[in-house]
Amino acid sequence: MKVLVVNCGSSSVKYTLFETDNEKKTAWGIVECIGLPEAYYKRQSVGRDERKDSVKVSDHTQAVELVIKELLDKENGSIQSIDEISVVGHRIVHGGEKFSKPVMVNEDVKAGLRECFSIAPLHTPAHYAGIVAVEKMLPGIPSVLVFDTAFHQTMPDYAYMYALPYEYYEKDHIRRYGFHGTSHNYVSQRAALMLGKPLSELKLITAHLGNGSSITAIEHGKVIDTSMGFTPLQGVVMGTRCGDIDPAIIVYLLENYPEYKDPSALNILMNRKSGLMGISGLSGDMRTIVKAVAAGNKKAKLAFDMLCYSIKKYISSYIGALNGADAVVFTAGIGENSPTVREQICADLQALGIEIDVEENSRPLNSERYISTPGSKVKVMIIPTNEELMIAREAKKVLTNE
Repeated sequence: MKVLVVNCGSSSVKYTLFETDNEKKTAWGIVECIGLPEAYYKRQSVGRDERKDSVKVSDHTQAVELVIKELLDKENGSIQSIDEISVVGHRIVHGGEKFSKPVMVNEDVKAGLRECFSIAPLHTPAHYAGIVAVEKMLPGIPSVLVFDTAFHQTMPDYAYMYALPYEYYEKDHIRRYGFHGTSHNYVSQRAALMLGKPLSELKLITAHLGNGSSITAIEHGKVIDTSMGFTPLQGVVMGTRCGDIDPAIIVYLLENYPEYKDPSALNILMNRKSGLMGISGLSGDMRTIVKAVAAGNKKAKLAFDMLCYSIKKYISSYIGALNGADAVVFTAGIGENSPTVREQICADLQALGIEIDVEENSRPLNSERYISTPGSKVKVMIIPTNEELMIAREAKKVLTNE
């Protein structure tokens, strides 16, 4: 069975074609900068070199059309007919309270998704455009929506509610939703396999660390808490996002800086100009920050320390919430590839049962492995995430009623 996974951003379409019998990807690529003069299309398939071309695409429909034509190309394609695709799996960032599990697309589902536009205005309209484009280009091929928020729907009410007047939850559904759920779900399943125990018997803390980062506490396979909230802005310090701040700071900025009377300007400040970028003044990319720290840049060192400290606090608090943990799992770009970040986060946590093997942690390997000492009560692991494969699995399950 072939599953096409589609991830539509505000100005991009990313895709992966899987053969689910062996869970191997056969083709993958991305169309970026949709609607801009410098748009380009980068793609690759098994046994072929990567190709990159400048393209002119004005919307998601044209981008999806490019992808389908490439997949069907007689010389470079991976399929002979669209009928070889059994189902399309779409990554959806926010499902609100309406969607707690993957669903097959129909008109009612699309109507429900449109109602989520207001709580994820940067993401959901783009996802919706991608769904419509796929329906146009792949008529008759079923689509399944897989939500980043769905994995977190097991949180108890005392964990997901905010202490605002209850009416704002009833009227506007203001609550903690959590994100990166597909990634947290995937690595928790892989961790259970590595530990040789059923997920239902484990207590795990998964740390998805990238430009956007979130920490999740998982008890017996169910999320009990996660660091991101109503939006992906809450939680730890991130690449360009501020993470947790005193809400009164927003009131202060509104009262004292006229430019922030426009809510969109304040949103840009907190989401795109803060975090590592805002503190260092250099970049939101951890690789740049680490190099600057090594060169003696004090602001870069401050940014680095703030990020690591905020993650350490969340991990520590979740060990308390879980009453102990079997493992801490690092994943995503920073979590998988930055030994300095992992080392600083895990330093001085011996009282909580975490002891990292500095030498093993420093090895330049991008593979599943333990980086804790043999005597560490809490195992520390690196597990590369694979959100696309998880989406393919979930789409197949919905299609076949598994």
